[in-house]
Amino acid sequence: MLSRKAKYGLLAMIHLARHAGEGPVLIEALAQSERIPRKFLEQILLELKKKGLLASRKGRGGGYQLGRPPEKISMAEIIRILDGPLAPVPCVSVTAYAPCQECVDPAACGIRLVMQEVRDGIAAILEEATLAEVLRRMNPAGRRKP
Repeated sequence: MLSRKAKYGLLAMIHLARHAGEGPVLIEALAQSERIPRKFLEQILLELKKKGLLASRKGRGGGYQLGRPPEKISMAEIIRILDGPLAPVPCVSVTAYAPCQECVDPAACGIRLVMQEVRDGIAAILEEATLAEVLRRMNPAGRRKP
């Protein structure tokens, strides 16, 4: 399940993508617009900035903006930064693999085989879903197009 941190991060990044090219967005404006608690948002934005997804400016006219074009930032990347691996179980994770202690034969484990398909499906969808793609699916009011 997507954590609140990742969901807020996605909301913030979509908001910034919607305003790409307009200059930095103030944290206060972003927090109010997306209904995200400001202190929590500050922590999330700092994490995303450390990984290069955001850039910031201090002082007058400062705020946050995307560090790369919306076409170059996927939902998968944002979620991995904020929540960790996309895999439902560690034994199928690409980025944080860990064997299951109770597993005798991973190659024949039915749970692992199904969860690998789940991981592959989730990863494929989230890697394709760039911020630009998400914006294309939404209308100006922020609702999904029918």
